[in-house]
Amino acid sequence: MKYIATFYSHFGAIRFKREAPEGVTNIELRPVPRDLSSSCGTSASFDSSESFTFTEDSTDEIEQIVAVTEGGYKTIYESQINNFEIQILHCI
Repeated sequence: MKYIATFYSHFGAIRFKREAPEGVTNIELRPVPRDLSSSCGTSASFDSSESFTFTEDSTDEIEQIVAVTEGGYKTIYESQINNFEIQILHCI
């Protein structure tokens, strides 16, 4: 099954590709699809099983992970960090 992950920074996408979670294959970095974010950042398209789950991002870099379905996208992970916290993280 195809999935797409979006990130708060380009570095987060690069790190995801280097340190991919178990079961993630065929990672391709590409622009974020407009339907997922208005940012002009980098996303990661990847393959995994239909039972793929993601519950915690220890890097705080992943904004969301969605499954690509016939009807569009289905969110399987969404960060709990808000925009204010992200701005602070990028200033540190």
